[in-house]
Amino acid sequence: MMSICLISFISLFFLSVSMFILGLLFMYYDLIYFLEWEVLSLQSMSILMTFLFDWMSLLFMSFVLLISSLVILYSKEYMIEDKFINRFIMLVLMFVFSMMLLIISPNLISILLGWDGLGLVSYCLVIYFQNLKSYNAGMLTALSNRIGDVALLMAIAWMLNYGSWNYIFYLEFMINDYCMMIIGLFIMLAAMTKSAQIPFSSWLPAAMAAPTPVSALVHSSTLVTAGVYLLIRFNCLMFGSLLGQYLLLISGLTMFMSGLGANFEFDLKKIIALSTLSQLGLMMMILSMGFSNLAFYHLLTHAMFKALLFMCAGAIIHNMMNSQDIRMMGGLCLNMPLTSSFFNISNLALCGMPFMAGFYSKDLILEMASFSYMNMFIYFIYFFSTGLTVSYSFRLVYYSMVGNFNSMSLHPLNDESWLMLKSMMLLVFMSMISGSLLMWLMFPSPLMISLTINMKMLTMFVCLIGGFTGYLMSLGSLYFYNKSLSLNKFMIFFMNMWFMPFLSTTFIIKMPLNMGMMMKIMDQGWSEYFGSKNLFNKMIYFSKIYQIIHFNNVKLYLLSFLMWIILFFFIN
Repeated sequence: MMSICLISFISLFFLSVSMFILGLLFMYYDLIYFLEWEVLSLQSMSILMTFLFDWMSLLFMSFVLLISSLVILYSKEYMIEDKFINRFIMLVLMFVFSMMLLIISPNLISILLGWDGLGLVSYCLVIYFQNLKSYNAGMLTALSNRIGDVALLMAIAWMLNYGSWNYIFYLEFMINDYCMMIIGLFIMLAAMTKSAQIPFSSWLPAAMAAPTPVSALVHSSTLVTAGVYLLIRFNCLMFGSLLGQYLLLISGLTMFMSGLGANFEFDLKKIIALSTLSQLGLMMMILSMGFSNLAFYHLLTHAMFKALLFMCAGAIIHNMMNSQDIRMMGGLCLNMPLTSSFFNISNLALCGMPFMAGFYSKDLILEMASFSYMNMFIYFIYFFSTGLTVSYSFRLVYYSMVGNFNSMSLHPLNDESWLMLKSMMLLVFMSMISGSLLMWLMFPSPLMISLTINMKMLTMFVCLIGGFTGYLMSLGSLYFYNKSLSLNKFMIFFMNMWFMPFLSTTFIIKMPLNMGMMMKIMDQGWSEYFGSKNLFNKMIYFSKIYQIIHFNNVKLYLLSFLMWIILFFFIN
């Protein structure tokens, strides 16, 4: 009898292939299908469910389904010791279904259903390993995303001004309308929370408490990409407006902050989570400049190598007996050659190694940024953050793959997890070819980008400098940590994501908790304290005194007699 894992894998994989073929047909014939399903008709009221099928939604769905099918196959071996694996698979399927609903919805109400579904199921998945850290991470994730849900509800309320929630009807025509600007503001706030832009960034590394297969799914194609996808649909509101300029600044700072943080982090999963945050910042930056197709292109290529990166990290953690500290690794390429090869391929794709998947999208984005009109600060952030990406990638490879083995001499490291390796093999193939494949499909006529030779070579130069910096940081890190106290303070600031986790948790909750304690004392405590409880305490106190007198009455009588005699003699 086939398990639920294999059934889900086969179904999702074939659905993914069919969606991809349909997407190619829609792209070739330039088709858009808008379907309406009348759910309920009562008197003059009808409840309609609307779906939008175009090349963008179909391609994105095929990528999401492919990654989720491989993640489910991977989970069969990764979660082998879990008694409730069927429940885990059902949660993952609910997660994927919520994402599907969000992708094909041209209606804000059905978008909210998918959006909220993602938020609720992500909470269940983050707290899957039930411990205190998971509960705190799950609560931070859920509450951060609630802000975006409220913003989406406010956008729905403002859409009532137009008489329908199908935003696709009004987007182009009401672009300069005041109401549409307000809706755009709320949509941008919702996307910023879901895609973890500053100041909502702290939940993304915290969500690493979830099982690694979930992290692979969340960080590649589902939860965090929902915000970017929503803004791609609403992109005409961002371009050339104040909202777009604000988003450009915020996403640039997010990219810069996460790149710096990853260079000082030692938790394997957190480094990859911060790299996701950096890439989300890059997508948001190019999107706010009006290049929505480029943002979508990078979204698809990034999904492939990021899912692979997390799967490799999961295989390494699984073999390291659940240790995630990269300082405990080293020399893994000797013990796990195949997994290490996959890990390095996905890392090179992330860095933008020529002719890998990431190179096509990142290089094109940076060249379009060079070609566009922007100030020096944003231009610097684009290229400096790209250098930081290569820096933390090389640092990660240095610590985990190269050098001496730093774990125990008796270790279970092996490359025999065949199901995990099979699920990774297809993603390795896609990490190498998806960039060029999508480039030929999405941009059949090449973009004419006329730049000087120095600006053309700047991307490659920044990558090389970044890689060299990462290598130097790996060599000199222990020296710096021990020698310089002022440098340590800087490192603590960068490692803690500019103190954003503190600002999102303790800073917000400390004052209400203290006020709550005061209110408790004022409301419930004073009558108890000065009334029955205090009377009870006084009675205990006096009874103790009477008890002392009772047990020592002869001593006390003789002592008082002696004191009276002494007093009598002194007075006379």
